[in-house]
Amino acid sequence: MTKYILKRVGYSIVTLFLLVAITFFMMQLLPGDPFTGEKQLPAAQMEALYAKYGLDKPVWQQFFIYIGNVVQGDLGVSLTYNRAVTLMITEAFAVSFDVGIRSICFAFIGGVLLGTLAAIKRGKVSDTVAMIIALLGVSVPSFVVASILQYFLGLKLYQATGMRIFAITGWEGFNSHILPVVALGFGSLATISRLMRTSMLDVLGQDYIKTAKAKGLSQSGIIFKHAMRNAIMPVVTVLGPITAGILTGGFVVESVFGIPGLGKYFVQSIQGLDYTMICGTTVFYGAFLIIANLVVDIAYGLIDPRVKLEG
Repeated sequence: MTKYILKRVGYSIVTLFLLVAITFFMMQLLPGDPFTGEKQLPAAQMEALYAKYGLDKPVWQQFFIYIGNVVQGDLGVSLTYNRAVTLMITEAFAVSFDVGIRSICFAFIGGVLLGTLAAIKRGKVSDTVAMIIALLGVSVPSFVVASILQYFLGLKLYQATGMRIFAITGWEGFNSHILPVVALGFGSLATISRLMRTSMLDVLGQDYIKTAKAKGLSQSGIIFKHAMRNAIMPVVTVLGPITAGILTGGFVVESVFGIPGLGKYFVQSIQGLDYTMICGTTVFYGAFLIIANLVVDIAYGLIDPRVKLEG
């Protein structure tokens, strides 16, 4: 296992380096610069700003300086906010992580249960309803789901009952957590439920399940003690990409619900060509997702003893 982990860590470092390099050089192709707004600054001020942030140097030199700083944990200073990018990410990611982890839990638990129910009730009303939900989840973007939830459960329900059951914006209080979590996790819940249904149907047709039934075991015992453990394996393998999708989609959902997370800074940095903030958030999320995928791969090997990590 040690050899496997070291190899994956090496691949992860190379992947992260390529991600930073591609992001850095693609930003240089964007038209305009972070200091050009509605009113053009005097040439002397522009030169001073370029010199202050090191933008007066050749691009290749800027790149190697930036890589050296990243290795030391310095992601630079935001050109828009004039604050350390590391500090801004630390403050904002706490909220984004809270939203993301709740959404992942909602998607995983809900998807596994919904897929299992659909497999057990194959061909019945429960199965049809579950697959309709899954089809909607994979077809409708998260920002559309967010807008629909805001309109019907946030606005219309309030107008009908006079009670603010679900908050439309913000991230304070339990009632403000429900809609963003559902909106962000709904698509992943649909994907997991479809995968779980297919896997569960395959497992339920195996000989050892038939043997368990012949021994007189209860259906709940067969499902939870035998079938679900094997059926859930394909779901575990996609947790890495699903985590990536939820964190990426969180940018838009955070904007829709006005959540003060990292997505706000990321969107504003793109609009304002804040090079250091764009690169900083990319490096941070890239490292986070690479580590998440590594943990999932190791967990997969621990759950399924048939997987040989060192092979």
